[in-house]
Amino acid sequence: MSGPVLVTGAAGLIGTVLRGGLPEAGWAVRSLDVVPVPEPRPGEEHLVADTTDLAALTEAARGASAVVHLAGIATESDWPAIARTNIDGTYCALEAARRAGVGRVVLASSNHATGYTPRPDGGLLREADAPPRPDTYYGVSKVTMEALGSLYADRYGLDVVCLRIGSAFPEPTTTRHLSTWLSPGDTVRLVDAALRAPSPGFAVVWGVSANTRNWWDVSAGRALGYEPADDAERYAETLIAVHGEPDLTDPVHARVGGEFTTAAYDSEHFDA
Repeated sequence: MSGPVLVTGAAGLIGTVLRGGLPEAGWAVRSLDVVPVPEPRPGEEHLVADTTDLAALTEAARGASAVVHLAGIATESDWPAIARTNIDGTYCALEAARRAGVGRVVLASSNHATGYTPRPDGGLLREADAPPRPDTYYGVSKVTMEALGSLYADRYGLDVVCLRIGSAFPEPTTTRHLSTWLSPGDTVRLVDAALRAPSPGFAVVWGVSANTRNWWDVSAGRALGYEPADDAERYAETLIAVHGEPDLTDPVHARVGGEFTTAAYDSEHFDA
């Protein structure tokens, strides 16, 4: 592909990882966020714009080879904020790509799109085994993100890859992360594969590392060329010493969405 990759939400946690890692994988990066990105890399384009501003986002997408859409509220919030930032922002990212003639969009979906799905008793959970069962307004926004991606793939012929990201942190900090961790290195490998896969059409893949305790099947990601290299198990001894072995009957471990399915995430705690 020619042209830079437009990364929205580039000042965030995952955006910062990609700004460092994608150039090493051979991609030029055009960064966009509502705030200036800290410490721009040499040769990196950086723009300040709101992803709900369709005109600004369309202009930012011109000449790009792909859009990686990360911008949005990354946890639960009140409905107006989620609807505007996450749902309207996703529409604008896809529509801006279409108007600017960009043929591929990678969307940062989430495991919370299917958060109430039970952990399988045995084997690994494929994407097809986990239809939409959102656990929060945030989860609803990710279901909508995937639906919009499907629409733009079918109606307009865009290649759209939705990454159902697990727990994308520098390192695991809870025993749940022993199953759900997506390492920084694997984050770059996953996005790189989503950008390079020949004609993926519309795809939904789990975003998780090669964890010994995985409950998600990464076959669909591997079909795109993703080969995870990291395993949270090297943190297991330390985490279990602090927190104990995971109780797999606890909703935090028994459901895909973990703590997002508990009463602490009821809407009354977030609605204005």
